[in-house]
Amino acid sequence: MQISKAHLALKIQNVNRKTCCNTQNEKRNETFLDFLDYIQMKILANDGISKTGQEALEKAGIEVITTKVAQEQLINFVNAHQIDVILVRSATTVRKEVIDSCPSVKIIGRGGVGMDNIDVDYARSKGIQVINTPAASSASVAELVFAHLFNGVRFLYDANRNMPLDGDTKFNELKKSYAKGTELRGKTLGIIGIGKIGQEVAKIALGCGMNVIACDLLIKNVSVKVELYNGQGIEVSIDTIPFEDVLKNSDFITLHIPKQKEYIIGKKEIALMKKGTAIINASRGGIVDEVALVEALDENHLSFAGLDTFENEPVPAIKVLMNPKISLTPHIGAATEEAQDRIGLELANQIIALTKN
Repeated sequence: MQISKAHLALKIQNVNRKTCCNTQNEKRNETFLDFLDYIQMKILANDGISKTGQEALEKAGIEVITTKVAQEQLINFVNAHQIDVILVRSATTVRKEVIDSCPSVKIIGRGGVGMDNIDVDYARSKGIQVINTPAASSASVAELVFAHLFNGVRFLYDANRNMPLDGDTKFNELKKSYAKGTELRGKTLGIIGIGKIGQEVAKIALGCGMNVIACDLLIKNVSVKVELYNGQGIEVSIDTIPFEDVLKNSDFITLHIPKQKEYIIGKKEIALMKKGTAIINASRGGIVDEVALVEALDENHLSFAGLDTFENEPVPAIKVLMNPKISLTPHIGAATEEAQDRIGLELANQIIALTKN
């Protein structure tokens, strides 16, 4: 394959435009051009990659290594095998130490949206390309949000715990205790963060007959299309409103924002919510104060919660895990075959594109 060095040099210059051209960066850039003179390069997909993504890369002449390397052994492995590209999901972190210790790395890829497990700005300041797949898993995460919502309004989170224990002896008692379910239709869903995932959530909510309100620091209005199986659909415009208004007027609240330094939902924010509101977090752990959440559930101010992400992963708090009003999943928002196929293929296409004019 013919590579235009002038074109690639221009790309690299743009990456480093805001960075002093020190010796280390110049060396990386020269290596980057040399490495792109060949189709063959080595990729470590440390958190895995879909079969379709791997096949696309290998078809382009790229070696894909899917060995799972422990975090503490990552630097040694990358250097020993002269890895050019590191691909991660949420398990592996690529921090400054890894970036500084692994001069062979030219690209870091994140399979998914959030890149809080990568020191993105620092990597780019060193001339490293950092890529992700912001749209590939949106539909899967949105469907999980509604799995938790349907789970909650019909008490499945509790029934699935108690039916195996008492279903044969206390069937009628359990039937009575779960007799006050509610419908989603006609209720208000508040979406905090109306980006790609938030918009997918809005589509499902509108299809269920829900009223959708949203807040977002960057987006003032979005137009979402609710599509039917035959290609027909309807466009719905959503204007964002203040954060406090979403808290006060929602029957259900779902969060879709990046990891934050502080809680977005704490005791003060929960106090603004209507009695009986429910919270779903399939976004990032640490944006909901779990102590305040459990307290509000125990006091019946909140009706239920659905959590796919936790403050202390991979060891969530026992009080959260044991609370009978919380629907639980172990951070599996993007864990569908379809989403992983899209993620793998999108990463592959981006990597291959870097070797083309």
